[in-house]
Amino acid sequence: MKTTLLVMTLNEIDGMKAIMPQIDKSWCEQIIVVDGGSTDGTIEWARENGYEVHVQRQKGIRYGYFEVMPLVKGDVILTFSPDGNSLVSAIPLLIEEMKKGFDMVIGSRYLPGAGSEDDDIITAFGNWLFTKTVNLLYGAHYTDVMVILRAYRTSLIDELDLLNEKAYTIPERLFGTKISWEPLMSVRAAKMNMRIGEIPAAEPARIGGERKLQILRWGAAYYSQFWLERFFWLGGKKCAKNKTTQ
Repeated sequence: MKTTLLVMTLNEIDGMKAIMPQIDKSWCEQIIVVDGGSTDGTIEWARENGYEVHVQRQKGIRYGYFEVMPLVKGDVILTFSPDGNSLVSAIPLLIEEMKKGFDMVIGSRYLPGAGSEDDDIITAFGNWLFTKTVNLLYGAHYTDVMVILRAYRTSLIDELDLLNEKAYTIPERLFGTKISWEPLMSVRAAKMNMRIGEIPAAEPARIGGERKLQILRWGAAYYSQFWLERFFWLGGKKCAKNKTTQ
């Protein structure tokens, strides 16, 4: 099993300098820094330190994923944020869990033994609401449906039709924003009865840079997407109740 680590960046030079030296390059067969157009030296630092870098042509983290797919060599993709919020020590643990035959393993902030230093009252409630809603609508047992820190089979992207823009168009037009694919991945993996695992992975405080969270617009867009998917997604066969393993 080969793993590709996707490091998603946008003006994260402080985090890159602090976090990336902690990552053992032997953990993964491929590491790609996917950059959204940094102007603070993130791109230059990554290249100077020997990392493969893809600079996005189109803005938005989802388009970073879309564009980098032809470069991915791994059977498994692990997505990671170097802003300090993603726990470095979770990387080898996620990979080991994937070797057990899971389709996707999430580094959950809300399992016992984890926790988030980045949450405030609003984001904590939002993450709770989103997770409870997905579990209710799709019979899942997630503790964290939103987090970027996760590993999954590369083939899952096609199986869940995540490259299809139709899944994002209505929520984005309604709320004037661009959203990522992690929540949709959680939803469709549950609908398709994928084998899903979770491990506890604390969310440390951000290191430098600016928080890019669009709380109201992203929250509204994702929440509407959850409900639209409940009734309108036609990509794939109707599946039985998801059996999430923790």
